[in-house]
Amino acid sequence: MKINHMTAVELGKAIKAGKVTAADAVNAFYDRIGLVEQDINSYVTVIDRETALRKAEEIQAKIENGTLTGPLAGVPVAIKDNMCTAGVRTTCSSKILYNFEPTYTATAVEKLERAGAVIIGKTNMDEFAMGSTTETSYFGETKNPWNPAHVPGGSSGGSCAAVAAEECAYALGSDTGGSIRQPSSFCGVTGIKPTYGTVSRYGLIAYGSSLDQIGPVAKDVTDAATILEIIAGYDPKDSTSVKRKDYDFTAALTEDVEGMKIGIPRDYFGEGLNPEVKEAVLQVANVLEEKGAVVEEFDLGLVEYAIPAYYVIASAEASSNLERFDGVKYGYRTETYNGLHDMYKKTRSEGFGAEVKRRIMLGSFVLSSGYYDAYYLRALRTKALIKQAFDAAFEKFDMILGPAAPTTAPKLGESLADPIQMYLGDIYTISVNLAGLPGMTVPCGIDSKGLPIGAQLIGNCFEEKKLIRAAYTFERTRTYQRPAMAEEGVD
Repeated sequence: MKINHMTAVELGKAIKAGKVTAADAVNAFYDRIGLVEQDINSYVTVIDRETALRKAEEIQAKIENGTLTGPLAGVPVAIKDNMCTAGVRTTCSSKILYNFEPTYTATAVEKLERAGAVIIGKTNMDEFAMGSTTETSYFGETKNPWNPAHVPGGSSGGSCAAVAAEECAYALGSDTGGSIRQPSSFCGVTGIKPTYGTVSRYGLIAYGSSLDQIGPVAKDVTDAATILEIIAGYDPKDSTSVKRKDYDFTAALTEDVEGMKIGIPRDYFGEGLNPEVKEAVLQVANVLEEKGAVVEEFDLGLVEYAIPAYYVIASAEASSNLERFDGVKYGYRTETYNGLHDMYKKTRSEGFGAEVKRRIMLGSFVLSSGYYDAYYLRALRTKALIKQAFDAAFEKFDMILGPAAPTTAPKLGESLADPIQMYLGDIYTISVNLAGLPGMTVPCGIDSKGLPIGAQLIGNCFEEKKLIRAAYTFERTRTYQRPAMAEEGVD
Protein backbone atom coordinates (compact mmCIF):
# COMPACT_ATOMS: atom_id res chain seq x y z
CA MET A 1 0.00 0.00 0.00
CA LYS A 2 1.20 3.52 -0.84
CA ILE A 3 2.19 5.60 2.18
CA ASN A 4 -0.36 8.26 1.19
CA HIS A 5 -3.16 5.70 1.14
CA MET A 6 -2.54 4.56 4.71
CA THR A 7 -4.53 5.91 7.60
CA ALA A 8 -2.51 7.78 10.23
CA VAL A 9 -2.65 4.82 12.64
CA GLU A 10 -1.64 2.35 9.90
CA LEU A 11 1.31 4.58 8.99
CA GLY A 12 2.32 4.89 12.64
CA LYS A 13 2.32 1.09 12.97
CA ALA A 14 4.38 0.71 9.78
CA ILE A 15 6.97 3.19 11.07
CA LYS A 16 7.14 1.46 14.45
CA ALA A 17 7.54 -1.94 12.76
CA GLY A 18 10.42 -0.64 10.63
CA LYS A 19 8.58 -1.15 7.33
CA VAL A 20 8.97 2.54 6.49
CA THR A 21 10.75 5.42 8.21
CA ALA A 22 9.44 8.79 9.34
CA ALA A 23 11.57 10.35 6.59
CA ASP A 24 9.92 8.07 4.00
CA ALA A 25 6.53 9.31 5.22
CA VAL A 26 7.58 12.96 5.03
CA ASN A 27 8.96 12.54 1.51
CA ALA A 28 5.79 10.77 0.36
CA PHE A 29 3.56 13.63 1.49
CA TYR A 30 5.86 16.35 0.14
CA ASP A 31 5.87 14.56 -3.22
CA ARG A 32 2.09 14.46 -3.05
CA ILE A 33 1.92 18.17 -2.23
CA GLY A 34 4.14 18.88 -5.22
CA LEU A 35 1.73 16.94 -7.44
CA VAL A 36 -1.66 18.34 -6.38
CA GLU A 37 -1.27 21.48 -4.26
CA GLN A 38 -1.32 23.86 -7.23
CA ASP A 39 -4.78 22.52 -8.09
CA ILE A 40 -6.24 22.28 -4.56
CA ASN A 41 -4.57 25.11 -2.56
CA SER A 42 -4.95 23.34 0.79
CA TYR A 43 -1.99 25.10 2.40
CA VAL A 44 -1.11 28.67 3.27
CA THR A 45 2.39 27.67 4.38
CA VAL A 46 4.29 24.47 3.58
CA ILE A 47 7.26 24.05 5.90
CA ASP A 48 10.61 23.60 4.16
CA ARG A 49 11.12 19.92 3.27
CA GLU A 50 14.63 19.81 4.75
CA THR A 51 13.36 21.18 8.06
CA ALA A 52 10.64 18.53 8.15
CA LEU A 53 13.13 15.78 7.27
CA ARG A 54 15.48 16.84 10.08
CA LYS A 55 12.54 16.64 12.48
CA ALA A 56 11.59 13.23 11.08
CA GLU A 57 15.12 11.93 11.65
CA GLU A 58 15.07 13.14 15.27
CA ILE A 59 11.75 11.39 15.82
CA GLN A 60 12.94 8.22 14.06
CA ALA A 61 15.86 8.00 16.48
CA LYS A 62 13.49 8.35 19.44
CA ILE A 63 11.20 5.65 18.04
CA GLU A 64 14.13 3.29 17.61
CA ASN A 65 15.51 3.87 21.12
CA GLY A 66 12.05 3.45 22.67
CA THR A 67 11.57 7.05 23.81
CA LEU A 68 8.55 7.54 21.53
CA THR A 69 6.04 4.70 21.61
CA GLY A 70 2.77 6.48 20.70
CA PRO A 71 0.57 5.43 17.78
CA LEU A 72 1.25 8.54 15.68
CA ALA A 73 5.00 8.95 16.19
CA GLY A 74 6.66 9.93 12.90
CA VAL A 75 3.35 10.58 11.12
CA PRO A 76 3.08 13.90 9.17
CA VAL A 77 0.29 16.30 10.18
CA ALA A 78 -1.11 19.61 8.89
CA ILE A 79 -2.37 22.34 11.24
CA LYS A 80 -5.16 24.83 10.54
CA ASP A 81 -3.63 28.26 10.18
CA ASN A 82 -5.38 29.78 13.21
CA MET A 83 -3.29 27.77 15.69
CA CYS A 84 -0.04 29.38 16.80
CA THR A 85 3.19 27.61 15.84
CA ALA A 86 6.42 29.12 17.18
CA GLY A 87 8.58 30.44 14.35
CA VAL A 88 6.13 29.32 11.65
CA ARG A 89 3.84 31.87 10.01
CA THR A 90 0.30 31.87 11.42
CA THR A 91 -2.03 34.06 9.33
CA CYS A 92 -5.66 33.05 9.96
CA SER A 93 -5.73 33.37 6.15
CA SER A 94 -5.92 37.14 6.56
CA LYS A 95 -3.87 39.96 5.06
CA ILE A 96 -3.75 41.57 8.51
CA LEU A 97 -1.60 38.66 9.79
CA TYR A 98 0.22 37.91 6.52
CA ASN A 99 3.68 38.03 8.17
CA PHE A 100 2.91 37.04 11.79
CA GLU A 101 5.25 34.47 13.35
CA PRO A 102 4.20 33.54 16.91
CA THR A 103 6.73 33.11 19.71
CA TYR A 104 4.81 30.20 21.23
CA THR A 105 2.90 27.10 20.13
CA ALA A 106 -0.75 26.21 20.79
CA THR A 107 -1.21 23.56 23.48
CA ALA A 108 -2.97 21.11 21.13
CA VAL A 109 -0.11 21.38 18.63
CA GLU A 110 2.48 21.00 21.41
CA LYS A 111 0.79 17.76 22.48
CA LEU A 112 1.06 16.39 18.95
CA GLU A 113 4.72 17.35 18.78
CA ARG A 114 5.41 15.61 22.10
CA ALA A 115 3.71 12.52 20.67
CA GLY A 116 6.13 12.57 17.72
CA ALA A 117 4.09 14.27 15.01
CA VAL A 118 5.92 15.92 12.12
CA ILE A 119 4.25 19.20 11.16
CA ILE A 120 4.48 19.77 7.42
CA GLY A 121 2.32 22.85 6.95
CA LYS A 122 -0.44 25.27 7.92
CA THR A 123 -3.73 24.80 6.10
CA ASN A 124 -5.93 27.33 4.36
CA MET A 125 -9.19 28.49 5.94
CA ASP A 126 -11.89 31.11 5.72
CA GLU A 127 -10.42 34.38 7.00
CA PHE A 128 -10.45 34.26 10.83
CA ALA A 129 -12.67 31.16 10.45
CA MET A 130 -15.56 33.31 9.23
CA GLY A 131 -17.21 31.41 6.42
CA SER A 132 -18.44 28.01 5.33
CA THR A 133 -16.54 27.49 2.08
CA THR A 134 -12.84 28.47 2.49
CA GLU A 135 -13.40 31.11 -0.20
CA THR A 136 -12.85 34.15 2.05
CA SER A 137 -9.13 33.40 2.48
CA TYR A 138 -6.71 36.19 1.52
CA PHE A 139 -4.48 33.46 0.05
CA GLY A 140 -7.06 32.20 -2.44
CA GLU A 141 -9.83 29.65 -2.32
CA THR A 142 -9.28 25.98 -1.56
CA LYS A 143 -10.90 23.53 -3.98
CA ASN A 144 -12.63 20.25 -3.24
CA PRO A 145 -10.45 17.23 -4.18
CA TRP A 146 -13.56 15.34 -5.31
CA ASN A 147 -14.31 18.05 -7.87
CA PRO A 148 -12.18 21.22 -8.01
CA ALA A 149 -15.16 23.20 -9.34
CA HIS A 150 -16.75 22.83 -5.89
CA VAL A 151 -15.89 24.21 -2.46
CA PRO A 152 -14.39 22.00 0.26
CA GLY A 153 -16.59 23.60 2.94
CA GLY A 154 -15.28 25.73 5.75
CA SER A 155 -13.80 27.16 7.71
CA SER A 156 -11.48 24.13 8.09
CA GLY A 157 -11.67 23.47 4.36
CA GLY A 158 -7.91 23.43 3.93
CA SER A 159 -7.46 20.75 6.60
CA CYS A 160 -10.27 18.58 5.22
CA ALA A 161 -9.14 18.97 1.60
CA ALA A 162 -5.54 18.15 2.56
CA VAL A 163 -6.65 14.91 4.23
CA ALA A 164 -8.97 13.96 1.35
CA ALA A 165 -6.30 14.76 -1.27
CA GLU A 166 -3.77 12.79 0.82
CA GLU A 167 -1.43 15.77 1.24
CA CYS A 168 -1.09 14.84 4.93
CA ALA A 169 -1.96 11.83 7.06
CA TYR A 170 -4.31 13.83 9.28
CA ALA A 171 -4.95 17.41 10.31
CA LEU A 172 -6.24 19.66 13.07
CA GLY A 173 -9.20 21.96 12.49
CA SER A 174 -11.30 24.25 14.65
CA ASP A 175 -15.08 24.29 14.94
CA THR A 176 -17.06 27.42 15.91
CA GLY A 177 -20.35 26.61 14.19
CA GLY A 178 -19.64 23.43 12.26
CA SER A 179 -16.26 24.27 10.78
CA ILE A 180 -14.87 20.75 11.23
CA ARG A 181 -18.04 18.74 10.66
CA GLN A 182 -19.39 20.49 7.55
CA PRO A 183 -16.15 20.43 5.48
CA SER A 184 -15.55 16.85 6.61
CA SER A 185 -18.92 16.04 5.06
CA PHE A 186 -18.10 17.91 1.84
CA CYS A 187 -14.67 16.23 1.52
CA GLY A 188 -15.61 12.68 2.55
CA VAL A 189 -13.48 12.52 5.70
CA THR A 190 -14.15 12.08 9.43
CA GLY A 191 -14.09 15.01 11.85
CA ILE A 192 -14.82 15.41 15.55
CA LYS A 193 -15.85 18.56 17.40
CA PRO A 194 -15.34 17.57 21.07
CA THR A 195 -17.26 18.86 24.08
CA TYR A 196 -16.37 22.50 24.77
CA GLY A 197 -13.38 22.64 27.09
CA THR A 198 -12.06 19.16 26.25
CA VAL A 199 -9.18 20.45 24.06
CA SER A 200 -7.27 23.54 25.18
CA ARG A 201 -7.92 26.73 23.22
CA TYR A 202 -4.59 28.21 24.32
CA GLY A 203 -2.83 29.35 21.15
CA LEU A 204 -5.99 29.18 19.03
CA ILE A 205 -6.59 32.66 17.62
CA ALA A 206 -10.11 33.40 18.78
CA TYR A 207 -13.19 33.99 16.63
CA GLY A 208 -16.03 33.25 19.08
CA SER A 209 -14.45 32.37 22.42
CA SER A 210 -17.52 30.66 23.90
CA LEU A 211 -17.96 28.53 20.77
CA ASP A 212 -14.48 27.70 19.37
CA GLN A 213 -13.10 24.20 19.83
CA ILE A 214 -10.13 22.39 18.24
CA GLY A 215 -10.65 18.88 16.89
CA PRO A 216 -9.20 16.21 14.56
CA VAL A 217 -9.77 15.63 10.84
CA ALA A 218 -8.85 12.17 9.58
CA LYS A 219 -9.62 9.39 7.13
CA ASP A 220 -11.46 7.18 9.58
CA VAL A 221 -12.92 6.93 13.08
CA THR A 222 -9.89 5.09 14.50
CA ASP A 223 -7.60 7.93 13.45
CA ALA A 224 -9.96 10.60 14.78
CA ALA A 225 -10.32 8.90 18.19
CA THR A 226 -6.55 8.39 18.43
CA ILE A 227 -5.78 12.03 17.62
CA LEU A 228 -8.43 13.30 20.06
CA GLU A 229 -6.93 11.15 22.81
CA ILE A 230 -3.57 12.87 22.26
CA ILE A 231 -4.73 16.49 22.09
CA ALA A 232 -7.40 16.39 24.83
CA GLY A 233 -6.65 17.28 28.43
CA TYR A 234 -6.88 19.97 31.06
CA ASP A 235 -4.73 23.05 30.49
CA PRO A 236 -4.29 25.68 33.25
CA LYS A 237 -3.39 28.21 30.54
CA ASP A 238 -6.98 28.03 29.23
CA SER A 239 -9.61 29.30 31.68
CA THR A 240 -12.34 27.37 29.81
CA SER A 241 -10.44 24.06 29.94
CA VAL A 242 -12.24 21.23 31.76
CA LYS A 243 -10.79 18.45 33.91
CA ARG A 244 -12.30 15.17 32.72
CA LYS A 245 -12.06 11.76 34.34
CA ASP A 246 -11.80 9.83 31.10
CA TYR A 247 -9.73 10.62 28.00
CA ASP A 248 -9.49 7.02 26.74
CA PHE A 249 -11.36 7.65 23.49
CA THR A 250 -9.81 4.71 21.63
CA ALA A 251 -11.48 2.33 24.11
CA ALA A 252 -14.74 3.14 22.28
CA LEU A 253 -13.49 1.61 19.00
CA THR A 254 -15.81 -1.37 19.24
CA GLU A 255 -18.68 -2.64 17.11
CA ASP A 256 -21.34 -2.44 19.78
CA VAL A 257 -24.52 -0.38 19.52
CA GLU A 258 -26.82 -3.00 21.02
CA GLY A 259 -29.62 -1.18 22.85
CA MET A 260 -28.24 2.27 22.04
CA LYS A 261 -31.09 4.78 21.65
CA ILE A 262 -30.69 7.10 18.67
CA GLY A 263 -32.99 10.04 18.05
CA ILE A 264 -33.71 11.46 14.61
CA PRO A 265 -35.04 15.05 14.77
CA ARG A 266 -37.94 15.58 12.39
CA ASP A 267 -36.88 19.24 12.27
CA TYR A 268 -33.64 18.20 10.49
CA PHE A 269 -35.35 16.27 7.71
CA GLY A 270 -37.90 18.76 6.41
CA GLU A 271 -37.81 21.47 3.76
CA GLY A 272 -34.42 22.45 2.40
CA LEU A 273 -32.72 19.07 2.80
CA ASN A 274 -31.43 17.53 -0.42
CA PRO A 275 -33.23 14.19 -1.04
CA GLU A 276 -29.97 12.33 -1.72
CA VAL A 277 -28.48 13.61 1.55
CA LYS A 278 -31.65 12.60 3.40
CA GLU A 279 -31.59 9.09 1.94
CA ALA A 280 -27.90 8.56 2.77
CA VAL A 281 -28.27 9.73 6.37
CA LEU A 282 -31.38 7.62 6.96
CA GLN A 283 -29.44 4.64 5.61
CA VAL A 284 -27.00 5.16 8.49
CA ALA A 285 -29.97 4.88 10.84
CA ASN A 286 -31.02 1.64 9.12
CA VAL A 287 -27.54 0.14 9.45
CA LEU A 288 -27.29 1.02 13.15
CA GLU A 289 -30.79 -0.35 13.72
CA GLU A 290 -29.77 -3.62 12.08
CA LYS A 291 -26.80 -3.71 14.47
CA GLY A 292 -29.10 -3.48 17.49
CA ALA A 293 -29.67 0.23 18.06
CA VAL A 294 -33.13 1.60 18.77
CA VAL A 295 -33.96 4.43 16.35
CA GLU A 296 -36.84 6.82 16.90
CA GLU A 297 -38.01 10.12 15.43
CA PHE A 298 -38.70 13.08 17.72
CA ASP A 299 -39.21 16.86 17.70
CA LEU A 300 -36.13 18.77 18.83
CA GLY A 301 -37.57 22.27 18.45
CA LEU A 302 -35.94 25.71 18.35
CA VAL A 303 -33.99 24.83 15.18
CA GLU A 304 -35.22 27.95 13.38
CA TYR A 305 -33.81 30.18 16.13
CA ALA A 306 -30.33 28.66 16.17
CA ILE A 307 -28.93 30.55 13.18
CA PRO A 308 -29.91 34.09 14.30
CA ALA A 309 -28.80 33.35 17.89
CA TYR A 310 -25.47 31.95 16.69
CA TYR A 311 -24.63 34.83 14.35
CA VAL A 312 -25.51 37.45 16.97
CA ILE A 313 -23.35 35.78 19.64
CA ALA A 314 -20.46 34.80 17.36
CA SER A 315 -20.31 38.21 15.70
CA ALA A 316 -20.44 40.00 19.07
CA GLU A 317 -17.51 37.92 20.33
CA ALA A 318 -15.64 38.41 17.05
CA SER A 319 -15.98 42.20 17.22
CA SER A 320 -14.33 42.06 20.64
CA ASN A 321 -11.66 39.48 19.78
CA LEU A 322 -10.54 41.16 16.55
CA GLU A 323 -10.09 44.54 18.21
CA ARG A 324 -6.47 43.59 18.97
CA PHE A 325 -5.53 43.66 15.27
CA ASP A 326 -4.72 47.35 14.91
CA GLY A 327 -1.37 47.52 13.11
CA VAL A 328 0.56 48.44 16.25
CA LYS A 329 1.93 45.22 17.74
CA TYR A 330 2.13 42.73 14.87
CA GLY A 331 0.90 41.95 11.38
CA TYR A 332 -0.06 44.31 8.59
CA ARG A 333 0.16 48.11 8.93
CA THR A 334 -1.01 50.53 6.27
CA GLU A 335 1.84 52.33 4.51
CA THR A 336 0.49 55.90 4.63
CA TYR A 337 -1.56 57.42 7.44
CA ASN A 338 -2.09 60.66 9.31
CA GLY A 339 -2.09 60.03 13.05
CA LEU A 340 -2.94 57.02 15.21
CA HIS A 341 -6.68 56.82 14.57
CA ASP A 342 -6.19 57.11 10.82
CA MET A 343 -3.64 54.28 11.03
CA TYR A 344 -6.17 52.10 12.90
CA LYS A 345 -8.91 52.74 10.36
CA LYS A 346 -6.78 52.29 7.25
CA THR A 347 -4.99 49.22 8.58
CA ARG A 348 -8.26 47.46 9.38
CA SER A 349 -9.96 48.61 6.17
CA GLU A 350 -7.09 47.26 4.08
CA GLY A 351 -6.25 44.24 6.25
CA PHE A 352 -9.66 42.65 6.84
CA GLY A 353 -11.74 41.04 4.09
CA ALA A 354 -15.42 41.71 3.34
CA GLU A 355 -16.86 38.82 5.39
CA VAL A 356 -14.80 39.70 8.48
CA LYS A 357 -15.85 43.36 8.21
CA ARG A 358 -19.49 42.29 7.87
CA ARG A 359 -19.35 40.26 11.08
CA ILE A 360 -17.40 42.89 13.02
CA MET A 361 -20.02 45.51 12.10
CA LEU A 362 -22.86 43.17 13.03
CA GLY A 363 -21.18 42.34 16.34
CA SER A 364 -20.49 45.97 17.18
CA PHE A 365 -24.11 46.82 16.38
CA VAL A 366 -25.68 44.16 18.61
CA LEU A 367 -23.39 45.17 21.49
CA SER A 368 -24.07 48.88 21.12
CA SER A 369 -26.13 50.92 23.57
CA GLY A 370 -29.83 50.58 22.82
CA TYR A 371 -29.49 47.28 20.94
CA TYR A 372 -27.68 45.11 23.52
CA ASP A 373 -30.92 44.05 25.24
CA ALA A 374 -32.88 43.69 22.01
CA TYR A 375 -30.37 41.42 20.27
CA TYR A 376 -27.43 40.15 22.32
CA LEU A 377 -29.28 39.33 25.55
CA ARG A 378 -32.12 37.69 23.59
CA ALA A 379 -29.57 35.59 21.72
CA LEU A 380 -28.05 34.45 25.03
CA ARG A 381 -31.51 33.49 26.33
CA THR A 382 -32.17 31.57 23.11
CA LYS A 383 -28.83 29.79 23.54
CA ALA A 384 -29.95 28.66 27.00
CA LEU A 385 -33.27 27.39 25.60
CA ILE A 386 -31.46 25.43 22.88
CA LYS A 387 -29.31 23.77 25.55
CA GLN A 388 -32.47 22.89 27.48
CA ALA A 389 -33.99 21.33 24.35
CA PHE A 390 -30.91 19.12 23.92
CA ASP A 391 -30.94 18.23 27.63
CA ALA A 392 -34.54 17.03 27.25
CA ALA A 393 -33.59 14.98 24.18
CA PHE A 394 -30.67 13.32 25.96
CA GLU A 395 -32.93 12.23 28.80
CA LYS A 396 -34.44 9.87 26.23
CA PHE A 397 -31.67 9.25 23.69
CA ASP A 398 -27.97 8.33 23.79
CA MET A 399 -27.30 10.41 20.71
CA ILE A 400 -28.89 12.30 17.85
CA LEU A 401 -28.39 11.45 14.17
CA GLY A 402 -28.82 13.94 11.36
CA PRO A 403 -27.16 15.48 8.31
CA ALA A 404 -24.04 17.64 8.60
CA ALA A 405 -25.23 19.98 5.84
CA PRO A 406 -28.43 20.38 3.78
CA THR A 407 -26.63 19.66 0.49
CA THR A 408 -23.35 18.33 -0.82
CA ALA A 409 -20.59 20.82 -1.68
CA PRO A 410 -21.84 23.79 -3.73
CA LYS A 411 -19.91 25.17 -6.67
CA LEU A 412 -17.25 27.80 -6.11
CA GLY A 413 -18.76 31.30 -6.05
CA GLU A 414 -22.34 30.24 -5.37
CA SER A 415 -22.25 30.80 -1.59
CA LEU A 416 -20.34 34.09 -1.58
CA ALA A 417 -22.91 35.57 -3.95
CA ASP A 418 -25.54 35.21 -1.20
CA PRO A 419 -24.08 35.39 2.35
CA ILE A 420 -27.48 34.75 3.98
CA GLN A 421 -27.81 31.49 2.06
CA MET A 422 -24.30 30.54 3.22
CA TYR A 423 -25.32 31.21 6.84
CA LEU A 424 -28.42 29.01 6.43
CA GLY A 425 -26.14 26.16 5.34
CA ASP A 426 -24.96 25.91 8.97
CA ILE A 427 -28.43 25.01 10.25
CA TYR A 428 -27.55 21.45 11.37
CA THR A 429 -24.23 22.22 13.03
CA ILE A 430 -24.39 25.50 14.95
CA SER A 431 -26.72 24.29 17.73
CA VAL A 432 -24.00 21.86 18.84
CA ASN A 433 -21.62 24.76 19.50
CA LEU A 434 -24.27 26.88 21.21
CA ALA A 435 -24.91 24.00 23.62
CA GLY A 436 -21.21 23.04 24.00
CA LEU A 437 -21.92 19.47 22.86
CA PRO A 438 -19.70 16.96 21.03
CA GLY A 439 -20.46 16.18 17.41
CA MET A 440 -18.81 14.24 14.64
CA THR A 441 -19.20 13.66 10.93
CA VAL A 442 -18.66 10.30 9.28
CA PRO A 443 -18.83 9.71 5.48
CA CYS A 444 -22.00 7.86 4.49
CA GLY A 445 -22.40 8.07 0.73
CA ILE A 446 -21.82 9.74 -2.63
CA ASP A 447 -24.45 11.76 -4.48
CA SER A 448 -25.32 11.61 -8.19
CA LYS A 449 -22.72 14.34 -8.91
CA GLY A 450 -19.98 12.22 -7.37
CA LEU A 451 -19.69 14.36 -4.21
CA PRO A 452 -19.45 12.95 -0.66
CA ILE A 453 -22.25 12.98 1.90
CA GLY A 454 -21.61 13.01 5.65
CA ALA A 455 -23.83 12.00 8.56
CA GLN A 456 -23.59 13.92 11.83
CA LEU A 457 -23.76 12.29 15.25
CA ILE A 458 -24.47 14.57 18.24
CA GLY A 459 -23.93 13.48 21.84
CA ASN A 460 -24.46 14.81 25.33
CA CYS A 461 -21.60 16.65 27.05
CA PHE A 462 -18.52 14.46 27.61
CA GLU A 463 -20.05 11.49 25.77
CA GLU A 464 -17.77 11.42 22.72
CA LYS A 465 -17.20 7.69 23.30
CA LYS A 466 -20.82 6.89 22.39
CA LEU A 467 -20.43 8.80 19.13
CA ILE A 468 -17.16 7.05 18.36
CA ARG A 469 -18.71 3.65 19.05
CA ALA A 470 -21.69 4.30 16.76
CA ALA A 471 -19.55 5.85 14.01
CA TYR A 472 -17.06 2.97 14.18
CA THR A 473 -19.87 0.42 13.99
CA PHE A 474 -21.30 2.08 10.89
CA GLU A 475 -17.87 2.58 9.32
CA ARG A 476 -17.11 -1.13 9.54
CA THR A 477 -19.94 -1.78 7.07
CA ARG A 478 -18.31 0.25 4.29
CA THR A 479 -14.89 0.91 2.77
CA TYR A 480 -13.12 4.27 2.76
CA GLN A 481 -13.72 6.07 -0.51
CA ARG A 482 -11.08 8.45 -1.80
CA PRO A 483 -11.45 10.95 -4.65
CA ALA A 484 -10.27 9.76 -8.05
CA MET A 485 -7.37 12.23 -7.94
CA ALA A 486 -5.98 10.41 -4.90
CA GLU A 487 -5.60 7.33 -7.08
CA GLU A 488 -4.66 8.90 -10.39
CA GLY A 489 -3.20 12.35 -9.69
CA VAL A 490 -4.54 15.55 -11.24
CA ASP A 491 -4.90 16.04 -14.98
